[in-house]
Amino acid sequence: MKKNTIEEHTKSKLILFFLSLFCGIMIIASFALEFTNSPLKDAVGVVLTPIQSGINQVGGWFSGKMDYFEDNLKLVAQNEELKSQVDQLTVENTQLLQDKDELNSLRDLYELDHKYETYEKVGARVISKDDSSNWFSTFTIDKGTNDGLAVDMNVMSGAGLVGIITDVGPNWATVRSIIDDYSNVSAQITETEDTCIIAGDLSLTDEGTVRLVKLNDPNSKAKVGDTVVTSQISDIFLPGILIGYISEIGVDSNNLTSSGLVSTVVDFKDIKEVLVIKNLKQKAE
Repeated sequence: MKKNTIEEHTKSKLILFFLSLFCGIMIIASFALEFTNSPLKDAVGVVLTPIQSGINQVGGWFSGKMDYFEDNLKLVAQNEELKSQVDQLTVENTQLLQDKDELNSLRDLYELDHKYETYEKVGARVISKDDSSNWFSTFTIDKGTNDGLAVDMNVMSGAGLVGIITDVGPNWATVRSIIDDYSNVSAQITETEDTCIIAGDLSLTDEGTVRLVKLNDPNSKAKVGDTVVTSQISDIFLPGILIGYISEIGVDSNNLTSSGLVSTVVDFKDIKEVLVIKNLKQKAE
């Protein structure tokens, strides 16, 4: 077996040697006959021309493949660069959208601050929700007693009332919103000055509404679109804070009171920043 391998190797070397020798002779002959004009030159030309043509074709094929390979490498590099640019632009676009949302939120708080400028307020950020739902029925903010906050302080966001502080620590406070099932807010209709109760009901949060109950409206003057704000007679809520607008109203079976629904001005699915009014109702009176 080893002997056969040696013989094949020797045979290959000989073939390569004679081919190289033949090519060398033909090249020399080509140069030598370049300046002659004889039948031998023609004969050599007949032999060399196909060989040179083949060599040129092979060289052209290799050259084309190299160009194709180089072009592919360039395209791959350009593609990677474009992908990197797209990723960077996506990150920047996401950041711009976040900045826009934050700017809009801060603009709303600024307008809210000026609308209730007689109250002393402090801004805070929401740091967690206290339930697994998508709604901010109860949540925690990043300010507490160190910032002068206390239980029963009113909390606002967007365009109006969010809720009230129910618990507080040195650097945190818990807020119960008006959509929570345990929330009841004494309110009134601005247009009629009739009083009512705004009752939280988490089953209505998908509609963006809260319940309006016990509306003292003997003449049935309240109508859809009327403004609902916190009333003067509330024990803990400061008066005149916007809650929302009547979206549904009807007389109760006792023919003495009315009930309905109020569309809230606050989006309780997306609360990031709030304003806490540091004035307590008892001290503000």
